[in-house]
Amino acid sequence: MRNFWHLIKREFGLFYQNKVLLILFLGAPIMYGVLVGGVYKKGKVTHLPIVVVDEDRSPLSKQLIDMFNENEVIYVAELMNDPFGAKEAAMKKEATVVVHIPRNFSSDVNYNRSTELTLFVNASNTLTSNYAMMAVNVCAATMKAGIQIKSQEKKGVPSYVATQQYEPFKTTMVKQNIRSGNYLYFMLPGVLLTVLQQVMMLGLALSFASEFENNTFRELVAKSSNVFVLILVKIMPYILMSFFIYGLYYGYSAYYKMPLHVEGLAFFGASFLFLLAVAFLGILVSIAIPNQLKATEILMVIATPSFILSGFTWPLSQMPDWIVWIAKLIPLTHYLHIFRTLVIEQGTVDLIKSSVWGLGIIAMVSFLGSVILLQLKVNKVNKVKEVDKG
Repeated sequence: MRNFWHLIKREFGLFYQNKVLLILFLGAPIMYGVLVGGVYKKGKVTHLPIVVVDEDRSPLSKQLIDMFNENEVIYVAELMNDPFGAKEAAMKKEATVVVHIPRNFSSDVNYNRSTELTLFVNASNTLTSNYAMMAVNVCAATMKAGIQIKSQEKKGVPSYVATQQYEPFKTTMVKQNIRSGNYLYFMLPGVLLTVLQQVMMLGLALSFASEFENNTFRELVAKSSNVFVLILVKIMPYILMSFFIYGLYYGYSAYYKMPLHVEGLAFFGASFLFLLAVAFLGILVSIAIPNQLKATEILMVIATPSFILSGFTWPLSQMPDWIVWIAKLIPLTHYLHIFRTLVIEQGTVDLIKSSVWGLGIIAMVSFLGSVILLQLKVNKVNKVKEVDKG
């Protein structure tokens, strides 16, 4: 029994000697609890932008717009007089619903003529589109009830009867992008791209760390002491294998009958930049942490919460600023925005400039950091060689 407790004490000692494991085991639950709790702290989505196209420009349409702004879930981010450019405006404002109020809306309602309110719903994000759509419907239904009840009361209909007879105008919903509302179409791309980032990071975490740990870095430098060549040699296999993974993902889209349409070279260029950003980040950690296990553990801390922080499911606008700042340090956050804009929403290149800049900055900073640290390592090896020769 004494031997058993001695072994237990020994394991505790080994655990506390491993500083990275200690930080992960005790710190990760705290960190993830704070991060995830911060992401979903509000508990519900509020203050979502919508675009309103008001072709009627009447007191009634203004009243409806005021009702939208008074609703806690939505607000009118842009008011337009005609539908031209409404889709582009919605994408710039990240609005999931465009409300179209037709000409003669007020007069048609007053004279009991058929008219309708049309909602164009961007269903690429199931969560936010449903919240915004329901809020617009509530405002429209409230207005319908008020108009009809007043109209019936003027005709002498008792209030309790009038409250059950209202339909002064119709509301038509037109779902765009993921029109079927299929949750698989919404979730699968985001999860698969998260997995791609994770496997690349974990693979590259071992690239230089394994060389340092196995004492083979000196052999590597003997073959080439050019840090740019060394970094290229390490990332090239992973970049090439990633092309295969993209092909596999395209196969999944065909198998699950997911309507993915990619036009132009913008998405492919952004994808290559994403791969470089992830690769250089993995390389940087691998050089800075010359231990395979510790490098892997650190990158796991970065990769694990990345999907939750990316804004793909829960919008960044609903997160605290400090969490948004952390999210923008992760390549996946920028890439998923590019994917949604170009592939799902079929948007234009000017809408992804900020995300491209984000990926570019991550790639450049990680690359420069890797070059500086690796050059120091190479210089150290070369000095040892000179000493050995002397």
